[in-house]
Amino acid sequence: MDETFALSALALAALLLALPKARRRLQLSRAKHRSLAGHSRMAKRLAGLIPGYAYDEARFFASDAAPAAVAAQRSQGFYRLSAVLGERHAKSIAASSEAGVGISDLQFTGSYRVPFQYSRFLRQHLKTGSFLQASDGVMLEDLDGQRFYDLAGSYGVNVFGYDFYRSCVDEGIALTHRLGPVLGAYHPCVLENVARLKRISGQDEVSFHMSGTEAVMQAVRLARYHTRRRHLVRFCGAYHGWWEDVQPGPGNPLPPRETYTLQDMSEASLKVLASRRDIACVLVNPLQALHPNKGAPGDSSLLDSGRSAGFDRAAYTAWLQRLREVCTARGIVLIFDEVFMGFRLAPGGAQAYFGVRADMVVYGKTLGGGLPVGVVCGRADLMKRFREERPADICFARGTFNAHPYVMGAMKVFLDRLESPQLQALYADLDGIWNARAQRLNAALQAAGLPLRVANLQSIWTVMYTRPSRYNWMLQFYLREQGLALSWVGTGRFIFSLNYSEADFEAVLQRFVAAAQTMQREGWWWQDAGLSNKSIRRGILRETLGAKWRELGQWRGQA
Repeated sequence: MDETFALSALALAALLLALPKARRRLQLSRAKHRSLAGHSRMAKRLAGLIPGYAYDEARFFASDAAPAAVAAQRSQGFYRLSAVLGERHAKSIAASSEAGVGISDLQFTGSYRVPFQYSRFLRQHLKTGSFLQASDGVMLEDLDGQRFYDLAGSYGVNVFGYDFYRSCVDEGIALTHRLGPVLGAYHPCVLENVARLKRISGQDEVSFHMSGTEAVMQAVRLARYHTRRRHLVRFCGAYHGWWEDVQPGPGNPLPPRETYTLQDMSEASLKVLASRRDIACVLVNPLQALHPNKGAPGDSSLLDSGRSAGFDRAAYTAWLQRLREVCTARGIVLIFDEVFMGFRLAPGGAQAYFGVRADMVVYGKTLGGGLPVGVVCGRADLMKRFREERPADICFARGTFNAHPYVMGAMKVFLDRLESPQLQALYADLDGIWNARAQRLNAALQAAGLPLRVANLQSIWTVMYTRPSRYNWMLQFYLREQGLALSWVGTGRFIFSLNYSEADFEAVLQRFVAAAQTMQREGWWWQDAGLSNKSIRRGILRETLGAKWRELGQWRGQA
C-alpha cells in the first residue's frame, strides 16, 4: 500500500512539474503564425516532400483550363515577347547563358523567377539577361545599349541614386588612397564615422563588419553572451540574412534549434516574451510592416492571386512600442535589423521614423556608400566582448576586411552628405510623396480596367493581383519589354531610389500600364466563373499529389 502511495505521489509530482512546461509550450504554439511560415520545422519537412514536375507546352499555356483559343492567344504572345527580348538583348542574354554554366547564383535565380512548374519551359524559350554595363540617374544600360528604369534598387543599396554612390566611392578611395588596403589598423576617418553613427543610432559603441548578415550574427552573439540565454525570437516572414539561426525552414539545411518564430503584431507573442526566461533577443526587420507575417513576396510563389500587403504606420508603431516595453521589463535585447531599410525611411533610420529606441541596431547596404559593409551599434554593456573578472570568457568576432580603409572612406562621404541640407530636404514628406505616387498608379490601373494594385512602404512597393489567375508572374517579362528593370523576385518588390523625379515616375507609370495592357490583350488574365484562388490551389494540390504518386511508383519499380 505504501509503495503504491509513493508511486502515485511521484506520478502526481511529475505531472505537476510537467504542467508549467506544457503550459509554456502551448503558449509558444499559440504565438506562432498559423501558416507554414510560422512553423519552420513543419515547413522544412513539407518542402522535402514536394515533388518536382514541369509542364509541357500544351499545359504551360492552359494550366487554368483555358479554352483552346485563349491558349493559342497566349502562345502567340509568348513567342512574340520571346522574339522581341531575344533580338533586343542578344548580347546580354548570350553573356548570361555563358556565365550561368559557372555561376551557381545565376542558376538559382534563373530557375526561381517563376513557379517551378513553368520554369523549365520558360527558361528554354524566354531568356533574359543579367549583365549591365552602365548606370546614370535612375537608368540602367545592358550590354546591347538598351536602357531600363531601375526598379530593382540593388537590393536596397540604391537609396539616393547610382551617381551619388559612384561619387561616394571615388571620393572615399581618394581620401584613403595614401593608406591603401592596409588591414588591422584604422584610417583616421573611422573616428568621424564612429562619432556620427553613435549620434544617428543613439547608441554607445560601434563595430564594423563585412556584410549585413555578418553584423546580425554578431548582434545575436553578443545578446546571448551578455544575457546568458540561448534563444532568439524572429517574427514570421522576416528576413535577417541566410545563416542558420535566423533563417530556419526551407533554404536552411539544418532544423531550427534556438530560434522561435512568432507572429508579428500579436498579443500572443508578447505573452511569450513576458513569461519565458530563455530568450536572449528579439529581431525586428522594419520592412515587415509592409507585409506582416508573410515572407518576402516573390514571383516564384505567385501561384494564384492571393498576395496581399499594406502598411499602417500607426499600428506598427504601437506594436513596436509594446514590444519595447516587454523587452525592457524582461531583460530581452531588442535588435533592429535595418540592413535593408536603414536611412531610407528617415536620416535616423527606422528608430527615428517609428520613434522607438532599440538596444542594438544593425546597418548595412547603403551605409557603405556603395561598398559592402555591416555595422552594429549598441549599448556599451552589450557591445563588450570580454569579462574583466573572467579573462578566458570572451565573445569573439573578427573579420579580415572589417573597417577596410576604402569602405570607411566611402562611408565617411556618405555620412557627410547625409547631413547636408540637400539630402535633408530630400527626406521632407517622403510618406506623402510616395503614397501619392502609389495612389496615382492605382488610379491609372483602375481606369484602364487592369487587375492590379500596388501597396507601398514609402519607396518600397509590391504588386498585388485582384483577379484569380495562374499567370500573374508573366507581368515581369512584359515590364522588361517596356524598359523596366526588376530584380529576380519579379513584381514582388519594386525598390525606387529617392532621386526619382516626377517626370521619371510618370514615365514608369505609363510603361507599367502599357505592359499590363499588353499582357491582358494577349490572354494571360482570362477568367471564367469557375476560376478562383481556392480552385487554383486545389488544382495545384491535385497535381502535386499526382506527381508524388508517380514518384512513389517509380521508386517502387526500382526497388
